[in-house]
Amino acid sequence: MPENAKDFIAALEGLEREKNIKRGDILKTIEDALVSALRKNLGKTAQITATVDAQSGTIQAAQLLNVVDVVTNPEMEIDVASAKKEKKSVKVGDVLSRPLEVNDFSRIAAQIAKQVLIQKVRGIERENFYNEFKPREGEVITGTVRRMSDRDIIVDLGKIEAILPYCEQIRRERYGVGSRVKAMITKVMTPTDLAEVGDDPILSRYKSAAFKMDKGQRGPYIFLSRGNGKFLEELFKVEVPEINEGIVEIKGIERDPGFRSKVIVNSIDSKIDPIGTCVGMRGIRIRAIQNELSGERIDLILYSTDTSTLISNAVAPAKVNFVQITSVTNKEAVVIVPDDQLAIAIGKDWQNIRLASRLTGWKLDVKSESQKAQEGKEVSDNIQSVLANIEGVGPKTAELLQKAGFTSVEKLANVEAEHLCTVQGIGDKTAVKIIEGAKKYLEGQQAPTQEAADDNQENN
Repeated sequence: MPENAKDFIAALEGLEREKNIKRGDILKTIEDALVSALRKNLGKTAQITATVDAQSGTIQAAQLLNVVDVVTNPEMEIDVASAKKEKKSVKVGDVLSRPLEVNDFSRIAAQIAKQVLIQKVRGIERENFYNEFKPREGEVITGTVRRMSDRDIIVDLGKIEAILPYCEQIRRERYGVGSRVKAMITKVMTPTDLAEVGDDPILSRYKSAAFKMDKGQRGPYIFLSRGNGKFLEELFKVEVPEINEGIVEIKGIERDPGFRSKVIVNSIDSKIDPIGTCVGMRGIRIRAIQNELSGERIDLILYSTDTSTLISNAVAPAKVNFVQITSVTNKEAVVIVPDDQLAIAIGKDWQNIRLASRLTGWKLDVKSESQKAQEGKEVSDNIQSVLANIEGVGPKTAELLQKAGFTSVEKLANVEAEHLCTVQGIGDKTAVKIIEGAKKYLEGQQAPTQEAADDNQENN
């Protein structure tokens, strides 16, 4: 085997090993590059074939010419007389294969071949990177900070660079070049994928980060996250074997990255405490996770199928007196806490109650016992004030009626006298008088409404 052929085979093996590119792909790329370079000399429409022997490293190329009587395209045709000089048995309609001396390429042609080869190898390499990292979305990896791109961080993964966008960072963390970064692969995207992100706010920020990273980059783009809830879940799987084994389940995670997280946990084994399991002996497990997240506070919430219990647990560390469901349809509830727990339940900048709302999927309003009592008194006073306007009802009677459940004039107008007599302090005559007064009050309220309607009809 010639020395240059040995060098060629060694180069093939080196590309296959270092770039993880199959030898067949490299040979195909070289053949295409040879064809491209030869066309530079012989014409754009010339029919050229090129083959590379993977064992010996020898290269063969030929130009295919159609044998014709009259030549109209010299790049693709040859007249029969000229063809017979090269091959006596040839006739019109045949295809003449004219061997080409590949060592006689011009300097420009050789340069073109080199450029095409480089581009093709890079293309294959990009495709291999995409195929390697795309299935790894959701995996936690470790890299080193290569450089900063505005507020985004470029992370060296060894084979390729990845992007940790500002929107996916833990805000109070600061990174230096060469420092270690552990993050989760959230998205692996091609330039085409980025061009089609549409109005998605997160992917739009990814697109901006990729554009600022390197305007000449052709992908694939690997995006990382340290602020994603899934990243926290993966850290739990590493530190808590029971989660990885499926004995303890994570039902939901909400984060304010770097400050506070809430995690709902559940155990499929009644003998295992899911919160204690996640905390670990002397807090060793939860502390390892917090250290990775720069001291982020993590509230572990015990899962419950009962909505009120789950909401009550989610507001931790605040103690809850009770949860009042105000609308099942709209998923709205009020959380009542002791006066000294109100600030804890709300949290700094409403952080605690906001995370609890997102975690449970319910719109939560938090109130102290005093606030709830004051609201109740105001409602009670308003009801009594309205009832006191009824003929035959004084302030004391209005209070008795309100406490007995008569919270509106309509209820009094529609009640039977026998039923109203059951209220302490109200006799038969008084009951009848109150009911008549309630009906008269309603009639008086309806009259102005009817007059206004008649006036509107006349005006129209």
